[in-house]
Amino acid sequence: MQILIQRDEERGKADYGWLKSSHSFSFGDYYDPKKLGFGALVVLNDDFVEPDRGFATHGHENMEIVSIPLEGELSHKDSIGTIETIYQGEVQIMSAGTGIRHSELNHSKDKKVNFLQIWILPKKIDIKPRYQQKFFNKEERLNNFQEVVSPNNPNAVLINQDAYFYLGDFKEGQKLSYELKDYEAGVYLFLIKGKLSLSENQLNSRDSISIWNTNKIDLEVLEDSEILLIEVPLKDYPEN
Repeated sequence: MQILIQRDEERGKADYGWLKSSHSFSFGDYYDPKKLGFGALVVLNDDFVEPDRGFATHGHENMEIVSIPLEGELSHKDSIGTIETIYQGEVQIMSAGTGIRHSELNHSKDKKVNFLQIWILPKKIDIKPRYQQKFFNKEERLNNFQEVVSPNNPNAVLINQDAYFYLGDFKEGQKLSYELKDYEAGVYLFLIKGKLSLSENQLNSRDSISIWNTNKIDLEVLEDSEILLIEVPLKDYPEN
């Protein structure tokens, strides 16, 4: 098993006044040639948006974009006719395909929004753009990995890639395992909050770890923890 740890303070930082963001990988004005992604996972931004501000209408193509609100809510509007509000407890995905334009705005007058914005390279390019969001019951992830993004699970939001996202809330003292679906894939674990141990390495809130060349990982929960785990292909994408 090979691992690479990224500490919270090692993430790229951006402060635009209305937006404060930490980048796990190169993004925007932040560039590090050693942080260009992990297989098909190319962006994981930890965004804080000020009240009554947000991302004005802009475009994407041939990218799978997942948003996970951690605090607050976002108003979404796009060029395929979707008008929705995304709440804490929900997961949103846009398969940008041949092209989609959208805005994401915090309409609250007094509360910030914190959400994770994650980009995955698609398995197939130039598909018809698609939008989906879904609410997930947090009780079902207590001491359990709850699958929230999948290429084939109808109970999750669907992604155009062999990638799997899990959220889990684990109590202190739990010992847990995750078995990969594909030995040639990798696991990217982002610790939203808490404290974990993996192979004698300790992770704290907002730390992350990339793991590959293994078919199983074992974790020990050192204090109550909230985890995002992503299994993602490591081979080149996309396919034509």
